[in-house]
Amino acid sequence: MIPEEFKKRMKNTLEEDDFQEFMQSFEEEPLRSLRKNGLKKRFLNNIFHPDPPFFSGEKVEWFENACYYNDILSPGKHPFHEAGVYYIQEASAMAPPLWLDAGRDLRVLDLCAAPGGKSTMIAELLDNTGLLVANEPVISRAKILSLNIERMGIMNTLVTNEPPEKLSDRFEAYFDRILVDAPCSGEGMFRKDITATEEWSPENVVMCASRQASILKEAAKMLIPGGIMVYSTCTFSRSENEECIAGFLANEPDFSLLPPEEIRPLPSSFCKTVISHNAISAGQGIRIWPHKAKGEGHFFAVLKRKGSENGNIRRISRTGTLKEANPSCKKLFKDFCRRDLPGLTLPEGIIHSFGDQLYFSNKFMPGMEGLKVLRPGLHLGTVKKDRFEPSHALALFSSPDMAGRNAALSGLREAEKYIRGESLFTQDISFNGSSDKGWCLISLEGYSLGWGKYDGRMIKNHYPKGLRIN
Repeated sequence: MIPEEFKKRMKNTLEEDDFQEFMQSFEEEPLRSLRKNGLKKRFLNNIFHPDPPFFSGEKVEWFENACYYNDILSPGKHPFHEAGVYYIQEASAMAPPLWLDAGRDLRVLDLCAAPGGKSTMIAELLDNTGLLVANEPVISRAKILSLNIERMGIMNTLVTNEPPEKLSDRFEAYFDRILVDAPCSGEGMFRKDITATEEWSPENVVMCASRQASILKEAAKMLIPGGIMVYSTCTFSRSENEECIAGFLANEPDFSLLPPEEIRPLPSSFCKTVISHNAISAGQGIRIWPHKAKGEGHFFAVLKRKGSENGNIRRISRTGTLKEANPSCKKLFKDFCRRDLPGLTLPEGIIHSFGDQLYFSNKFMPGMEGLKVLRPGLHLGTVKKDRFEPSHALALFSSPDMAGRNAALSGLREAEKYIRGESLFTQDISFNGSSDKGWCLISLEGYSLGWGKYDGRMIKNHYPKGLRIN
């Protein structure tokens, strides 16, 4: 049930014909979409093949690696989903990361990152290089974010659980790019999520606008001169969108609106909206309307801080520096790689430890002193006394051809058994590699699903118990 107060406001916002089409869009079924994980390109060149059929749907206009699908196909229940082959993401939500203009070796912050759709897309645009700090202030949501970072095989990401003001104190003028996908009143999700309509109120809109202004103020402190920041919401409220940006610009003279076309061409279905913060200065934001584009409601604006990126002295975070793991732990990991994962190659970086957990971080990773950290780079595994046990994250980062032993499952039925935690027998798999006992990478159609332990006869299942599907 669409709130009456919301209807009244939108009727005063839109022309009559537009308003009727806008309201009609809420009677239509929401569009469902997914995007393939470009970080898995080394595993399979073209995942948009006809089996399973949800890969062959109509492409999303503004992102060629994404398509729409029919929900009857249930891609969220397919083993490819567990392997991180794709991310189920609403199409409009794919736009803000594209206009962030993120590229290799940049330092990027996603300040309000859960559940991880935009973060995982940014990691793909970075091509697993540089640094992505994916932050979520709510711990329950931060845990979901961390799991999605793991599932997509991402290496370069620091997942934190901090309020914006804590991060701005540690990372002043540090990031090349910042995405502020701000918590909002969620009006753009009315068609997709009934709880969004139930939780909506004019008072909540006012509260959200105040909170967004505070988040933007802290985000601005962390952007380098010449850097780009994208602000986005999934709501229609002008107070949370145009007015929020206008207020920000009035208080931050170092920032200006960047025409989105300077980043990339705009799809014809995206609508420009004027943002004016004084009598002589105006720029444009972008609205995605559900009755004009094939997506839910969204808003974004591209902001640039004055100055030159090339003239910046490289920033140093106030978080200390990483310390290498002790030599004995590193040796256990290297011995594991020599026996069980000889094809693994890692870029320049450091192996470090959190208790008995080993992680790899590339050369861009800052220290973490004083921060609440859920995932400091690529989780390698656990050191248990005199042995090393590889992590699920390492399996999803690796490809079968890297492994000393790999077991290719024969089809969906066997993959589903593996995800349920059942042991594997040789008649159900194509076993390749060393016949010695040891760790074995389990895969389906070239995509790694997880680990097993080969005993010479069968493979004991090591799929994480918390991820198993009954």
